[in-house]
Amino acid sequence: MQRRTKIVATVGPASDEPETLRSMVLAGMDMVRLSLAHGKLEETLERVTTVRQVADALGVHVGVLADLPGPKVRAADFPEGGVMLVEGSIIDLVPAMPGDRSSAEQIPVDHPTLLQELRDGDSVVLGDGGIQLLVVDVDDERASAQVVIGGWAQGRPGVALPAGRLTLSSPTPEDLRLLVALAQVGVDAVAISFVRAAADIDVARAALPPGPAPMLVAKIETQEAVDALDDIIATADAVMVARGDLGIRCALEDVPHYQKRIIRSGVAYGRPVITATQMLESMVRAPTPTRAEVSDVANAVFDGTSALMLSGETAIGHDPVNAVRTMARVARRAERDFDYEGWGRSLGRAQAAEAQEAPVSVRITAAISAAAWRAATDADVAAVIACTNNGATARAISRFRPTVPVLAATPSLRTARQLSMAWGITPVLADWHDTTDDIVWFAVKAAVESGVVDVGDLVAVLVGSPTEPEPVTDTLRLVRVR
Repeated sequence: MQRRTKIVATVGPASDEPETLRSMVLAGMDMVRLSLAHGKLEETLERVTTVRQVADALGVHVGVLADLPGPKVRAADFPEGGVMLVEGSIIDLVPAMPGDRSSAEQIPVDHPTLLQELRDGDSVVLGDGGIQLLVVDVDDERASAQVVIGGWAQGRPGVALPAGRLTLSSPTPEDLRLLVALAQVGVDAVAISFVRAAADIDVARAALPPGPAPMLVAKIETQEAVDALDDIIATADAVMVARGDLGIRCALEDVPHYQKRIIRSGVAYGRPVITATQMLESMVRAPTPTRAEVSDVANAVFDGTSALMLSGETAIGHDPVNAVRTMARVARRAERDFDYEGWGRSLGRAQAAEAQEAPVSVRITAAISAAAWRAATDADVAAVIACTNNGATARAISRFRPTVPVLAATPSLRTARQLSMAWGITPVLADWHDTTDDIVWFAVKAAVESGVVDVGDLVAVLVGSPTEPEPVTDTLRLVRVR
């Protein structure tokens, strides 16, 4: 069976050459992530162009996810290759000035009121928690800190200050400026950092220019976001389990439980869920992952995640292609033991219990997609074909995790690319038609041409009426391919 869990890979200095990107796509990369926290807008736009050229040359749909920096405090750039911060050493933290660089002796921090907010005895964390500092002295010029847990520092790592000292407001004015620029060049999805409430997603959506819009991905990385999870998921188009900052701002032992809750809630709402951070972290330098990392990736698959994300492993790692290939291999093996039947039954019961509170259009789509999942289970269909304009129908059936292939027949190239983060969906381009019969016929034709189904196969086709004023998936047909 083809791998169903999608792979999002961060592109950076180690992976932005066209030939490397091509090899990453062939190794299993479904979507590219571009981090605005570690690169300028101009560099990001150049990478978008390169990714599009590589994908078009290969004839595949590769989505582009741009990750906004948010209000996160960051250190100034470390030298290329990074530096080792040795346990027990003393390092100065200072407010950053233009052009500053970090070293093993001093770390400029891009937070002007840094010295006013630090106290003796405070803990400061770099990156995703791997490096921890203890403030031992603060004066008007610098805060001296002892390295409690050392490690390799590179790039522009985040700097986590003590809880309650820093008020986060997301999205920032700079985020909104970047969001508009990214939407104008047709980026498929944009991740909003440090979301605390559904209103943060509303602010971002209101800033989007007219025309086709990117999907908005809510990064769940604060306790406030966990507490408001259902409202955020209902408002966003997708969510990310951003475990790095989540593990700093919440109790570390809670993170695995939050991960399971975020994944199950997101999928139940029909939202793709990306599990991120430190999945194969050791592969930044090593050719193979640790056994614990392999188990982590497999368990995310067992949790039901839609996609797995690589960060530094592919952005600055020594072998980005191998990291993608390794993740694909682990995910494919884990999928063989996923409880597909149990997942579908559990989701069906949950939807039935919540149906009375949902709008009529949502209830209809939920009922039809549940029927398609049951048909895929009971009627021995070869594939489910979701006819969709914006991807919602395909995501509705995808959340049941059917064992058969799910094809999304869509007239929209943007939708085909956006579905690259959705579990188990293979998009195929099909022309738009004015009648349900024609939509079904041409969708089945596109499925045959894609090689997924053959003449004689029985397929389940999900479709809505093209004349209805409100988009709703209201028809399920079992079609014998002739």
